[in-house]
Amino acid sequence: MPTPHDPYVRVRGAREHNLKGVDVDIPRDVVTVFTGVSGSGKSSLAFGTIYAEAQRRYFESVAPYARRLIHQVGAPKVGEITGLPPAVSLQQRRSAPTSRSSVGTVTNLSNSLRMLFSRAGTYPPGAERLDSDAFSPNTAVGACPECHGLGRVHRTSEESLVPDPSLSIREGAIAAWPGAWQGKNLRDILDALGYDVDRPWRDLPAGQREWILFTDEQPVVTVHPVRDADRIQRPYQGTYMSARRYVMKTFADSKSPTLRARAESFLVAAPCPACGGARLRPEALAVTFAGRTIADLAALPLADLADLLVGEDEPARALTDDLRSRIAPVLELGLGYLGLDRATPTLSTGELQRLRLATQLRSGLFGVVYVLDEPSAGLHPADTEALLTVLERLKTAGNTVFVVEHHLDVVRGADWLVDVGPRAGEHGGQVLHSGPVAELAGVEESATARHLFHRSPAPERRARPARGQLKVGPVTRHNLRAVTAEFPLGVFTAVTGVSGSGKSTLIGEITEDSPGVRRLVSVDQKPIGRTPRSNLATYTGLFDVVRKEFAATEEAVKRGYGVGRFSFNVAGGRCETCQGEGFVSVELLFLPSTYAPCPDCGGARYNPETLEVTYRGRNIAQVLDLTVEKAADFFAETPAVARSLRTLLDVGLGYLSLGQPATELSGGEAQRIKLATELQRGRRGHTLYLLDEPTTGLHPADVEVLMRQLHGLVDAGHTVIVVEHDMSVVAGADWVIDLGPGGGDAGGRIVAAGRPAEVAAVAGSATAPYLARALAPHTR
Repeated sequence: MPTPHDPYVRVRGAREHNLKGVDVDIPRDVVTVFTGVSGSGKSSLAFGTIYAEAQRRYFESVAPYARRLIHQVGAPKVGEITGLPPAVSLQQRRSAPTSRSSVGTVTNLSNSLRMLFSRAGTYPPGAERLDSDAFSPNTAVGACPECHGLGRVHRTSEESLVPDPSLSIREGAIAAWPGAWQGKNLRDILDALGYDVDRPWRDLPAGQREWILFTDEQPVVTVHPVRDADRIQRPYQGTYMSARRYVMKTFADSKSPTLRARAESFLVAAPCPACGGARLRPEALAVTFAGRTIADLAALPLADLADLLVGEDEPARALTDDLRSRIAPVLELGLGYLGLDRATPTLSTGELQRLRLATQLRSGLFGVVYVLDEPSAGLHPADTEALLTVLERLKTAGNTVFVVEHHLDVVRGADWLVDVGPRAGEHGGQVLHSGPVAELAGVEESATARHLFHRSPAPERRARPARGQLKVGPVTRHNLRAVTAEFPLGVFTAVTGVSGSGKSTLIGEITEDSPGVRRLVSVDQKPIGRTPRSNLATYTGLFDVVRKEFAATEEAVKRGYGVGRFSFNVAGGRCETCQGEGFVSVELLFLPSTYAPCPDCGGARYNPETLEVTYRGRNIAQVLDLTVEKAADFFAETPAVARSLRTLLDVGLGYLSLGQPATELSGGEAQRIKLATELQRGRRGHTLYLLDEPTTGLHPADVEVLMRQLHGLVDAGHTVIVVEHDMSVVAGADWVIDLGPGGGDAGGRIVAAGRPAEVAAVAGSATAPYLARALAPHTR
């Protein structure tokens, strides 16, 4: 009897990235987890092939104009996919950070709250009813006119503009002014206006200091420059611009990120005096619900907001019930500590993805494939059970759930497992197993099987003695209230706790100025660049050496090609169609723009003449296509390149190509590239390394590789502090600081501090039971 639809998604001949003609059948209407070491090809199968094909088919149904552009983007390299429903992707991508994007806007909860205030708020006597837009700081009718709805204003002060008042104007007292000729010009104009530019700043009359820094006047005077012996300088008309005016103009108008950043360093951000940081017009802030303004409610943790939303009359009850039902999945995913006004750029990629997942739970879609990218990222083991419940609910609602995941508890909770490998890059790209989880145990070559079934306890590591203490605090910030912590120096410390307990806030207080810190290296997961122009080779600096090697070849010398000829960032050797990016941006009208290979150079980045120059049989584009592993052999005789490549191999990135665009790197890969870049530098005395969840995006086999490097740093005399949820990493630490007991207002204090075994025995710690399990001598 034929079924109404094929119960399997059938993939035939998938060759995207490193996939080697993969054929695989994956059942629909179940939770399927894709596993494999970093770079094995699991994301290429789940996202690059299955989701990309579902997206392409959707675009096939839209307007012909968009369809014409889609063909430029290109279909995934796959023979055929059958049984494929529409797909929804929830990836670990951070959208462009903007101070106007918040938890409320991502989840659409702000819309519901604004509607509640518009329809059921308590208005002052005689006040007109406001439309819901009037309660939004992102609309012209709602935004505070003073700060334009940002809640903060940027101002200058005498202290920020003149950091050293003992200097004279000629000696550079006004640090905010530009350097070189422009700064000299302003000093000469002041001299011509009659101000004493050789007197210490602090000795100038207050009225003069005020005018010089803050006047809006722009007087024009004739300047007679002091004559230099070697050149004639004629008088000229100079226009004065105060330091504040220069800084504000540069910050607002400059196209140079460097100049804007410099100008910003002289600005002081303060809450807007008109709205007190609430971002709204007075008319909107005069409306209350349950005695509070909309700004008050947006600042509450969502768990508290849900408790407060109890409507008295019928219209309010309908709105509050709807809001509570929308908040429920956010609480279920362990994000109740977030407030609606929490800015999106301050969230981790894991938090952001779980917020989007909560929104999907409310969408009521069924019959679709959800493709998720490590939804457990940034999740404490205590919160993983809630995540599994949510995935199960998506399945129960009639959907298929595909999850790319490394967290072993999520893998164990799956109905079906697709394991890709056996290793990374060209050594991967094969499906080792597609079937029930338990059957992976019989697959010898699977790195996942080794960790999933033959779980050995954390290696016995003799705790290293501390060589001093770094005291941090008392810290009162976010949910931390006068917290003081002591970090032992010369050891490996893991900071643990549930999401929102205050871990990142605490280690964020460690600075280069902290007593006991000689040198601080903070390795985060922010992208190493936001366009394909930035890549592995340019970021690590090894490309500079490679270009010198090419410029020194006989052919390059004969043609007069210098080092710049082999840069894709300057005119000359690059392909001018794509300006050396190798990609062109394809605008898709109402959809986000995407990148497609350049039609002229085919992604090579260079013009044909440059590509005619070869070094040991390869042109510059072919060298950029080499994986780190292959490049290590190719450049074995070039010490400066070999050293960079060795450190990249040591952190498990041998599968990446040298020219891999920054836009294609995961947060974990970006973090390991930064770590490798740091490791290749010469040691400069004791260094404190700070890492925020370094194992995010890493398979357990890759975690072992990374931990060897981090423990090697400690053995070499340095200090390593990590924020971490992976209990195998915590179990191998010398010292553990556990925050909690909960998230948000329920957290923010140190629950336990000590050796891993001591913390594992602390009652009331959410981490303790999971750490105890990781330390247990028996297998699971």
